[in-house]
Amino acid sequence: MKVTVIYGGKSGEHEISLVSAAAVARNIDSKHTVQLIAITKEGRWFLQPQSELERIISDPTASFKIIEDAAMEVSVVPAGGTVRTFRVKENTLSSDVIFPVLHGPFGEDGTIQGLFELVDVPYVGCTTLGSAITMDKEKTKVALAHAEIPVVPGLCVRRSDLADWKRYDELLEQAQTELGFPLFVKPCSAGSSDGATLVKDLQHLNGAIMEAFNWDDKILIEKAINAREIECSVTGNPTIDDGTVAAEKLTAYGPGEIAPKHDFYDYDAKYNDPNGAELLIPARLSDERLEEIRTLAKKAFSVLDLAGLSRVDFFIDKDTNALYLNEINTMPGFTQISMFPKMCDAFGLSFTNLTNLLIEEAVARFNKTRKLQTSR
Repeated sequence: MKVTVIYGGKSGEHEISLVSAAAVARNIDSKHTVQLIAITKEGRWFLQPQSELERIISDPTASFKIIEDAAMEVSVVPAGGTVRTFRVKENTLSSDVIFPVLHGPFGEDGTIQGLFELVDVPYVGCTTLGSAITMDKEKTKVALAHAEIPVVPGLCVRRSDLADWKRYDELLEQAQTELGFPLFVKPCSAGSSDGATLVKDLQHLNGAIMEAFNWDDKILIEKAINAREIECSVTGNPTIDDGTVAAEKLTAYGPGEIAPKHDFYDYDAKYNDPNGAELLIPARLSDERLEEIRTLAKKAFSVLDLAGLSRVDFFIDKDTNALYLNEINTMPGFTQISMFPKMCDAFGLSFTNLTNLLIEEAVARFNKTRKLQTSR
């Protein structure tokens, strides 16, 4: 099977994608043929030479580089299917399945998933709808709260609110009186803590809001929970699982716990500082609490019609022991220190078996959904 790994992209997580994709590519079963396509920060697609794959396989610490050869620029072919998926100059390239290791906007928000649907090719990960709703933290909260899944208290501020000073002042007052300090301010649709700030007093609130608006047109102001950070890996496809494909079975791995050594688990702690956090797998919780988190993670995955994989992140309030679902990441990091593959491995699913499972789920979903009637 020809697996096309796509990475890079137009997002603040571009560099992390280069690291994650290298880890994924070197852990794809050798029974598959791997083809590489890199997306620049400007959004141009380039087919990468096989030597780039050989380089990262020979060096387990290496990340991908993007080689921009104009002769190798890629375009997609609408309705091209698996036989004519991409075009390079006058030639077409086939792909049996696409493995998009893209984090954040334009990769994890439903945009590229919709493109793959138009091309008519299987792809790893959540569908267009699942990707879009989980990328928008406000809409995720609304959906989860409707399903009676506890979420962190907060309020949403839109860019239009900045133009109405009375409305803006009301929102600042609401944040102070209903949520209280400390607060987290973050973009609704960004990842890896881009644009997120821990605010301890009113003096710094407005600056944090402006920083978040650099990344998105909607932001969240949330109560800063004095929390233990708990994460759970989930795979499967509960929407269409009929027992015929093992990869579709809804399964939770973990949970694990992140003990940050920074003010919070920020971008630097996640990716740059090898000592930025202690990763505890499994989390140091009772068996009953571990099972509660696994059950809630699977419920959220099902409620939002997710598929393939997601990392479901929780908070446990250190003061009250209350459990909150914080957010869901539909293409979590696959770096050397990322929790998603570590939790899967600790619970019996090796990295290579994980990529096999995700590929099998993608192909099975494609085959099933293509049997649905689309016209009379």
